Amino acid sequence: MLIAQLSDPHIRAEGELYQGVVDSNRMFAEALAHLHALDRRPDLLVITGDLVDEGRAEEYEMARTLLLASHIPFLVIPGNHDRRERFCAAFSDHPYLPKAGPLHWCVDDHAVRIIGLDSCVTGKHHGHIDAEGLGWLARTLAKDKVKPTLLMLHHPPFMSGIPYMDAYRCMEAQPLEEMVRSAPNVELVLCGHVHRTMLRRWGGTVICSCPSTTTEIDLQLRADAPPQSHVGSRGCMLHLWDERHGMLSHLSHIGDFAGPYAFA
Repeated sequence: MLIAQLSDPHIRAEGELYQGVVDSNRMFAEALAHLHALDRRPDLLVITGDLVDEGRAEEYEMARTLLLASHIPFLVIPGNHDRRERFCAAFSDHPYLPKAGPLHWCVDDHAVRIIGLDSCVTGKHHGHIDAEGLGWLARTLAKDKVKPTLLMLHHPPFMSGIPYMDAYRCMEAQPLEEMVRSAPNVELVLCGHVHRTMLRRWGGTVICSCPSTTTEIDLQLRADAPPQSHVGSRGCMLHLWDERHGMLSHLSHIGDFAGPYAFA
C-alpha cells in the first residue's frame, strides 16, 4: 500500500495569495498533479492539517474544488488554521469525520489502519490532546493490537529546536507518547505544522513531519532566532507499506530541478 502525505497547503479563496505573495492554490494543484504523475499512483492521500489559511467558507470551497479534481481518495485532519465547523461542513460527505467536537477518527478499510487525532486547541496555535482525547485514543488502539497502524496529528509532539515553532508544538505530550509506546503496532506517526521534514524516534516508533506544499519554515536553531520562512523546496511524503518489509518513507520533491545535469 502506498500512502501519500501532503500538509499545510494554506489554500486561499480564488484569486487570493498566501501572505499576499504566494499562490498556494496553484502550488497545491501542482502537488496533486505530482502525485498523479508518479510511476505508482498512491492508494490513499492523507492531509495533515492547515488545509486552508483562515478557515473561511470560500477557502474550503476552493479546497474541495482542487481535491475533487484528483482521483486519489483522501483523508483529512484539521490544523490550527482550520475551523472545525466549516471543516466538517466542507467534508460532510466524509463519514469517518465526527459531526461535532474534536475530530478524532479511525479508518480501518485498508491494509494499514489510519487514525486521525485532532490536536487543535480552539482559538490557539499550539496543540494539545486532552484527557478525553487520550481516552478515545486508548480505546481505539485497544480494539486491534496487531494490525499495522498509522497515527497522524497536526502538531509535532516534540521539540524541533526551532524556537518560534516549538512555542506552538503539541504541549504536554508525554501521556500521548506513553500511550503510543504501549501500542507496538503503531508503525508510524505523521504530523505537519512546521513546514519542514523532520524524523525522530518517539513513543517506541518513528515520527515524521511533512513539508508544506507552499512555503518552508527557515531552519534557525538560535534561541533568539526571529520567525522566518521562504518559498523553498516543496515536497510530499510517500509511505510505502509492505507486509514483508514494514513501513518505509520517502521524501518526494515537487517541481522540476533547474540544474544543468541529467543522468540516464
